[in-house]
Amino acid sequence: MYALALTKATFIALCLTGVATATELPQPTGQIILTISGDIERRNAGEAAVFDRMMLESLGYVDVVTTTPWHDGKTTFSGVPLLQLLEYVGASGETIVAVALNDYEVEIPVSDAIETGVIAATKMNGNDMSVKEKGPIFIIYPYDSSDALQSQTYYTRSAWQVAELMIR
Repeated sequence: MYALALTKATFIALCLTGVATATELPQPTGQIILTISGDIERRNAGEAAVFDRMMLESLGYVDVVTTTPWHDGKTTFSGVPLLQLLEYVGASGETIVAVALNDYEVEIPVSDAIETGVIAATKMNGNDMSVKEKGPIFIIYPYDSSDALQSQTYYTRSAWQVAELMIR
């Protein structure tokens, strides 16, 4: 899997060599569902990068088919790999703070984005996730890919109704 092949050093090198340049991002045309702030190089709204659903989808979605503690059976989640999102905004921090619509916050190590294949999912079983269904963004790990991911540590990092990612 692509995320497993990258090391933290490779991620930092990509950021420093211009893959993520200090240029502005396109402007969203739809409802903003995600704001990324903090230690980022690319922005489109003052000190932040804001995204509508179409902008996220344009980055390329992957599917994660996995069981979760919150759903019956295997569920297919579709979204942007967190690593790809971090590279796109030129993130260079060590920690991602995911903030939900209800102000719940959880810290996610950037190393999770590099090593686990975690995604910022906006679709469940092919359908856009509403707030009622834990959307608009649900941080999803491929829990079934490793026994280590089937733990309270990763379940706790799996914030739903995410509206903001702060890079520190």
